[in-house]
Amino acid sequence: MSLNLEQKKAIVAEVGDQIANAQAIILAEYRGLEVSRFTQLRAKTRENGIYFRVIKNSFVRRAVMNTPYANLADQMVGPLAYGIGRDPVATAKVLHEFAKTNDKFVIKAGAMAGAVLSSKDVAALANLPSRDELLSKLMGTMQAPITKFVQTLNEVPTKFVRGLAAIRDQK
Repeated sequence: MSLNLEQKKAIVAEVGDQIANAQAIILAEYRGLEVSRFTQLRAKTRENGIYFRVIKNSFVRRAVMNTPYANLADQMVGPLAYGIGRDPVATAKVLHEFAKTNDKFVIKAGAMAGAVLSSKDVAALANLPSRDELLSKLMGTMQAPITKFVQTLNEVPTKFVRGLAAIRDQK
C-alpha cells in the first residue's frame, strides 16, 4: 500500500519534530532480525524515551535537510532503523547493548549536532556514564567537603565528652 502525498508530508513533519528536539541520531541496519527481537527493542527504546522507527530513507533525508544532522544523509543507504533521542548516551547505550546481543542488528552510524559518528564512536558513547550517574558523582564530590567539615566540628565535643567519661570511670 503506497502513501499519498499528505501522509508522506505528515511522516516527514513527525520525524522533523523529533530531530528538532534530538541530541543524537543513530542509524542501524536490521536485515534478518526476527520480529520478536525487534518488538523487544521497540519496547526498550520506548521505556528510555527514544523515538525508534523504521522509516524510508528519503523521508529522513528530507527531515534532516537544513539541520545540524544534514551530514548524516550520506550514511542513509539500505534498510535502516532510526533511533532519535534527547539523551545521546542513553540512546547509544540502549541500541549498542541490543546490538551486542543480536548479530543481525548492526549500528551503522550516528550523529550529534554537526558531527557524524562511526559505529566505533557510538560504542564509545555508549560506554560513558549516563547523565544521572554523572550528576550523582558531581553532587557527591560537592557534598564531600561540607560533610568532612561537619564531622571535624562534631569531633571536638565528642572528644571532650569521652575525656569526661574516662575521668568519671577512674574515680
